[in-house]
Amino acid sequence: MKQSIRKRLSIIIIFCSVVGVTLSVLVVNITINNTFNKYMQDIQSKRNIRLVEYFQQIYKRDGTWNSNSGEEMMHEALMSNYCLSLLDQKGKVVWQMNPNDIRYKSHMMMMNSNNNEGVYTTSKFALNVDGRIVGYILVGQYSPVLLSKEDVNFKVEINKSIALSGLLTIVIVAAISIILSKQFSEPIKAVSKTSVNLSKGDYESRLKINSNIQEIKNLIVSINSLGEKLNSQDLLRKRLISDISHEIRTPLNILQNNLEAMIDGIVPVTPEKLNSLNEEVIRFGKLLNNLNTLKQVESEEMILNMGLVNIEELIFSVISDFSIAATEKNIELLFEKEENSDFNVIGDYDKLKQVFINLISNAIKFTKFNGIVRVKISSSNNYVSISIQDNGIGIKKEDLPFIFERMYRGDKSRQAIEGSGIGLTIAKKILTLHSGTIDVESKENKGTTFLVHLNKDEEK
Repeated sequence: MKQSIRKRLSIIIIFCSVVGVTLSVLVVNITINNTFNKYMQDIQSKRNIRLVEYFQQIYKRDGTWNSNSGEEMMHEALMSNYCLSLLDQKGKVVWQMNPNDIRYKSHMMMMNSNNNEGVYTTSKFALNVDGRIVGYILVGQYSPVLLSKEDVNFKVEINKSIALSGLLTIVIVAAISIILSKQFSEPIKAVSKTSVNLSKGDYESRLKINSNIQEIKNLIVSINSLGEKLNSQDLLRKRLISDISHEIRTPLNILQNNLEAMIDGIVPVTPEKLNSLNEEVIRFGKLLNNLNTLKQVESEEMILNMGLVNIEELIFSVISDFSIAATEKNIELLFEKEENSDFNVIGDYDKLKQVFINLISNAIKFTKFNGIVRVKISSSNNYVSISIQDNGIGIKKEDLPFIFERMYRGDKSRQAIEGSGIGLTIAKKILTLHSGTIDVESKENKGTTFLVHLNKDEEK
């Protein structure tokens, strides 16, 4: 049977409270009863001592026993629900009370005090005068502990008070449990509803509740953050489909249109025209190769040939390869390094070279004529840092969180420049496989800086 979290929490809290309060009531009740009975037994013991002393004084006064010896104690005994019998030194009865005189009264007292021990028992006490036994008294009663009417009423009131306090405690706990369960259940129900909406594709669904419970507050923030990311990913997915379709359609359309024109004799077949069409085929092939590379990286199919890589030599090689491209745009390509530093890392040389080819080519591509691209490397005990900085067109603030997403090209000014939009995605994936990191800082029309951290050779 399905239950709401609020109902389940309330049941658990109330059940635990009832069990706890019931056990507490029982323990308190037993403790009080035992303490009270011990107290009454002490009083009873003192009574017996007083009776012995009293009869010893009677014997000292009269020098013998007679039918009137201590007879005045019979009234007290009758009122207190016990029987007395006086015996001489030979054990013969001097006088005695009838147990039937207290039977009914004792029976009623035992019923009221929940004491079912109704067997008549007697205790015998010797009477000593001047070092010799002069007689005996028998004290008989129907209960181990004698209770007066006031004593019974006192125990009853105590038990009532304990039961009432236990019941009141359960009621208070039940009320508190309802309040607490609501505080827990309401935000959790809202989180559950929002998560269901997100799972159904409603990526605009958000939580608009607050909670002062830190864990629930973190859960609310996480769900809202998840919604934002899912919404962004959904937009990126739709954009990815559109961009891939565009990237593939463009060279295919060019090829189709030109080939149809050649077949129809509208356009003459010349070496120049064929070279142009071949360039489109090459561009299309590069796109497919990049998509295949991305597929391998994301599916972790890429095999890394790990070895010792000198980052200084690797980057200098990449800069040399792009010197002509930089010169064509009159871009000053600078290389700066920290002197007397160790730039060795453990990694795959070719894959790491691909990372810096992508980053440096992007820096040159998005830097206008007469710009500057500055590459810096530095080293610490744990990692090598590489900074690629340009003063190009920059990246809009709203585009920064998505630049490592596949096929993301940002605003129109960046889309106008040739590229597949997956270079940064591949770079980040490769660095992740090397346990490295990549961060970006950029201001529109001011330039962009990429900062890469690579772990150093742990053996050094």
